[in-house]
This record gives sequence, structure tokens and C-alpha cells, in this order.
Amino acid sequence: MNAPTPYYVQSGPLATRFNALFGKLARLGISLAGSAELSVRGRKSGQMQRIPVNPFTLGSDQYLVSARGHSQWVRNMRVAGGGELRVGRKVRTFTVTELTDPAEKAVVLRGYLEKWGWEVNRFFQGVTAKSPEADLQKASTDHPVFRITSAN
Repeated sequence: MNAPTPYYVQSGPLATRFNALFGKLARLGISLAGSAELSVRGRKSGQMQRIPVNPFTLGSDQYLVSARGHSQWVRNMRVAGGGELRVGRKVRTFTVTELTDPAEKAVVLRGYLEKWGWEVNRFFQGVTAKSPEADLQKASTDHPVFRITSAN
């Protein structure tokens, strides 16, 4: 019996262009609403892969949430165990811990959707920051969440 395919929303051509633009802006030091460029080592190529992300702070912790699901950067992060966040010349090296508890992930997802929902709600299949706890916990299986620990 085959395991179900993990949830993932592929970027279309327009989203790919916007991601390239937002990544370039972050490299130049322009962060849009707190965005940054993530660099993570490719699990197959060994080369650093770059993608714009929306780091999210909750309390004293910072998180990376994959709105599109189990993407390439998520798979790379699981193998690499960390990476770099860049805005201009400021580069922050970090390690990650992937959250697995649905209740803990739901708290992060609610806050993330409160801040970034205007941009990412379409990837959450009807779940929003105002959804019941049970809906957020169910959605948590489709959206990996990593707690960032700064190395520098």
C-alpha cells in the first residue's frame, strides 16, 4: 500500500517570478513586511538553494512555516538541519527543530495566519486564523513548521 502524497502546492510561472523578485529584494536589503531570503543546502545537489520566506516570531521564538506544504526547501531543511536567513548584508545562520505536536503547530499556524494570511490563506484550504482549533490542528499535517535557533 502506497503512502499518500504529502500536500504541496506547486508555484506557477507568475508566483515563480514574484518569488525571484522578493528574493532579490531581500538580497539587496529590502524586506517586505519582514520577508527574508532562506538559503538551505540541497539534499541531493549539495548546493545552497535560495527562496524567499516569511519568518514568523511568536513570543521569544521564531519559526519558518511552509504555506505551500511539503516543498523542496522543507525536504532540504529536514536533511540539512538549518540554513541562513538573509536581508541585505545581514546573514543569520541557524539550526531548526521541526514541530510535530499538532496542538503546538496550531498555535504557531494561527499566529502565522494572523500576520501573513493576506498572502498565504489560499494555500490553507479554507483554514484561517479565525478557524477552530481542531481545523488548525488538522491543517498542521500539511504545513511543516520549524523553530529557528540562531547560531550567530
